[in-house]
Amino acid sequence: MTTSSRASLAPTAPIIEKKSYPMTLDYPFIISTLPAFIKAIGVTLQVGLIAICTSLLVALINTAIVMFRTPVLHRLVGLYVELARNTPLLIQLFFIYFALPTLGVKVSGFAAAIITMTFLGGAYLTEVLRAGVEAVPAAQLESGRSIGLSDWQLLRHVILPQAGILSLPALFANFIFLLKETTVVSAVAVPEILYTTKSYIALYYKTYEMLTVLTLICVLLFLPLSLLLSRLERRLQHGQFGS
Repeated sequence: MTTSSRASLAPTAPIIEKKSYPMTLDYPFIISTLPAFIKAIGVTLQVGLIAICTSLLVALINTAIVMFRTPVLHRLVGLYVELARNTPLLIQLFFIYFALPTLGVKVSGFAAAIITMTFLGGAYLTEVLRAGVEAVPAAQLESGRSIGLSDWQLLRHVILPQAGILSLPALFANFIFLLKETTVVSAVAVPEILYTTKSYIALYYKTYEMLTVLTLICVLLFLPLSLLLSRLERRLQHGQFGS
């Protein structure tokens, strides 16, 4: 018997079709995690809002220094902005949380998160306000000086109100950016939404459920905030310049 005839007589394995089953989510488990995620949302908003306020304060101080060309300090501000914007947030966070204790400075995870996000956010908002200040017409400054306003009065009553309105789109975009960057602080065990998600995945292996919850939270949290800030921006700009 030839080889070909033997091959033809050999039994053939049955072809088994692979059936695809739809992915089902464990909804009771998802519902049971909601209290923890609500608490995590509170932590996320707390970190983000504190960081926004402190970053804005840092930016206002830096803008005044740059505007008045304060000796030495304005160069330090430029160095700070370049350093903060050109190093990753995670590296900054690890330096504050892990490196400072070796120098005798112990920092909690929450404090490290605020310090790091302020360091980064202050640099970005400094550039935003600086651009807004430069956009204020020079005639406005000359008019303020002609009526006897000091530099600080000029900054407070003439420059910052106009620069703030001109900078609103970039300011609000950076506010949303800082809120989203709070997910990075999960690396130092701050119990925000990403840290809570990873903890449940590690404990219960409910990867799809937790990623679904995380995605929904991000959409429901950040999208309304973005729309709200956009509406507020339009109202403030129309109030300043007219619709």
